[in-house]
Amino acid sequence: MLYQRFTILLTALAALTLLVDSALADDLQIVGDPDTLGFSAKRLARITSWFETHTKTGDPSGFVVGIARGGKLAYLQPTGFEDHDKKIPMRPDSIFRIGSMSKQITSVATMMLVDEGKLDLDAPVAQYLPGLKDMQVVKKDLATGDPILLDLAQKVFEPARRAMTIRDLLRNTSGLVCGMGDYADPGFGNAAVHLLYGARALFRRDKPIASFVASLGTLPLLHQPGEVWEYSIGYDVLGRVIEVVSGQPFDQFLQNRLFAPLGMVDTGFHVPEEKLARLVAVPGAQPPPLSDGDVATPQTFFSGGGGIVSTVPDFLRFCQMLLNGGELDGARILKPETARLMMTNSLPPDIHLAGHEAGPAYGTGWRLADAFGLAKKAAA
Repeated sequence: MLYQRFTILLTALAALTLLVDSALADDLQIVGDPDTLGFSAKRLARITSWFETHTKTGDPSGFVVGIARGGKLAYLQPTGFEDHDKKIPMRPDSIFRIGSMSKQITSVATMMLVDEGKLDLDAPVAQYLPGLKDMQVVKKDLATGDPILLDLAQKVFEPARRAMTIRDLLRNTSGLVCGMGDYADPGFGNAAVHLLYGARALFRRDKPIASFVASLGTLPLLHQPGEVWEYSIGYDVLGRVIEVVSGQPFDQFLQNRLFAPLGMVDTGFHVPEEKLARLVAVPGAQPPPLSDGDVATPQTFFSGGGGIVSTVPDFLRFCQMLLNGGELDGARILKPETARLMMTNSLPPDIHLAGHEAGPAYGTGWRLADAFGLAKKAAA
């Protein structure tokens, strides 16, 4: 998968700032007076200066930063270039490939169906996707705890002690992993297993999600479900679950049930021709069909884990809906208790975290952090 470090930073910063204060209003259309919203205009200018300095190095070449408080927009500033080679400046509504921020959108879509009683968080995934029934798990060495899979030809498996559930997919405890060449972290787990996923479960933009999920049924899980947290392709599996449960293609479900009601006018799986001028360029992007780089044409594989494009104004509206308890501008997306559940740690205290010394708190689709603590550390 292709990711833009500046995309993750700008959207994460927007969400973090919103979390500092509860939302009371829904006016995110026009930048208001920072001082009346509790900010210092002079200190916000320091943020602009900092980002401008970093764009001069060309890595990354551009940012869009949005800050809101109490449901009102206090700061929306583009810096640098939308396309560095062509010297096209960044703009407030530049369209980014938002990478793993797609996961939060997929998680909300999943919880919408839970709210409606159409999806059970603790049901086996195979209840909705029979091809993932009775998956095997790579055995571990009793002395070291390492997976016994030394090369792609060797197969040493054992039955899963329990089925992976929808909740496991949402919190990255399903036992699934990422394939090398997708969005895997090479520091996670056993490289041979990740290579196996990368070879047999390809992200092909010319194939449907159903085909991708079917390929997973032939692969082993790296971990016993519920026992290890590891970043995985579970959100892509959730996209297929949503299709089966809703009876709609994943992209249509998101458009009809989430993007349109929230007024997320520039969010989806591809960028139409009339908006291509606003698409942020990615240097060295892989050609289709083995990447998500080609968003200029309609997709067939709708990656819930990393395939969505969006803008900072759109993503601010998404965040504001959650902070409002699942509602924005009269559009009720989630029940208030469901929105709170998504922001509550769901990992067991004894969970093992692959690739981490100290693990994150993780809700249903969100890595959780102490916003005040992070802001204080950043200020220092």
